[in-house]
Amino acid sequence: MTVFRITPAVADTFPDTLIAVVTATGLRGGEPWPATAAALEDLEAQLAGGAWQPADENDPRIEAWHAAYRSFGTNPRRIRPSVDALGRRMVKKGTLPRINPAVDSYNSVSVRHGLPAGAFDLDHVTGDVDIRHADGTETFTPLGEPGTTEIPKPGEIIYTDATDVLTRHWNHRDAHRTRVTEASTHVAFVLETVAATRDGHLLKTAADELQTLLEPHCERSTVHHLSPAHPDTTV
Repeated sequence: MTVFRITPAVADTFPDTLIAVVTATGLRGGEPWPATAAALEDLEAQLAGGAWQPADENDPRIEAWHAAYRSFGTNPRRIRPSVDALGRRMVKKGTLPRINPAVDSYNSVSVRHGLPAGAFDLDHVTGDVDIRHADGTETFTPLGEPGTTEIPKPGEIIYTDATDVLTRHWNHRDAHRTRVTEASTHVAFVLETVAATRDGHLLKTAADELQTLLEPHCERSTVHHLSPAHPDTTV
């Protein structure tokens, strides 16, 4: 079992935070996921037809994350929140990347609802997961760069376990060690907002949508929520 925890300092600094943790156990990433494929194709068709565009930095959902990034010293136009970067990439290319079905599922939900999303292979997480301010002693190995080691800046919001950092700049980029592959069978997906009063209903809808995509391809799926009022959950 793994505890996900928002630390008191983060809860005090971002009192309108709401995080959904969607877990999948017995995940089967090697089989076809037709609903996920259809969700990606639907978004791409809507974009191509002019019926829809991803949220950009003028959208309140993205603005809220830019403000959060600036508050802990990260330039959000140089190091973008994941949903901002994903939306910009989609507008430029006209398509979303195809990584593997589990990752494709959370990418489609993320860009559709304008909310950051990520995931951790729980079989490679050590101990519990804290969402806290970095103190400058932690290490991070970025996804896709196993030979690279970064040091988060003091005050930066990170996800971290007992080994090292799982996500820098709150949700900019996940770690290589806990990346989700087709072989991953026990995964925690996260969806986030720092403006729950306005966007909490979107986050809950997005979590339900993600769970619907996962359920045909796993033995069990659950949804947990973290907030300053309920700062920890066991998955």
